Amino acid sequence: MQGRQSSDEESAVAQDVRSLLAELDFASVTPEEFARIVKGLSTKEIAALARGELRDRVLGEVFGRMGRQFRPDAAAGVRAVIRWRITGEREAVWETVLADGECTVREGAGTDAPRLAMTMGDAEFLRLVSGNGNPVTMVFTRKIKVSGDLGLAANMSRYFDIPKV
Repeated sequence: MQGRQSSDEESAVAQDVRSLLAELDFASVTPEEFARIVKGLSTKEIAALARGELRDRVLGEVFGRMGRQFRPDAAAGVRAVIRWRITGEREAVWETVLADGECTVREGAGTDAPRLAMTMGDAEFLRLVSGNGNPVTMVFTRKIKVSGDLGLAANMSRYFDIPKV
């Protein structure tokens, strides 16, 4: 009986958080505020929240900010297509292209083969991009699957301003 009550309580908390996030104007949330929000959520809560239109809004905002959080000085000379596969309710694919000191982002897989491809769930993705997860640990524990240029993967955190929480 107690397990059922815990599950019901978790569902209620996830629904409350989902309602709050649904009303949130993500464009006005700073990366540091977003990092604090993600830090306060369990994997189950993120999974419950990462559905439908709210998931699309969050992913769109995160990828939309990558260009603004790109550090061209740190990525001088880097040319790469990085493919992100985020699993969950349905797979979402995005690419970041680093070239000539710029970062461009596109939804979907382009025709160019990625130099680096990463696959992860919603919770892992949000923890990674918000600075709440250690990328090396996440790769070693297979929460993130990486193929391609592992050197590029190891340096990703240098190329973007990621909040420190």
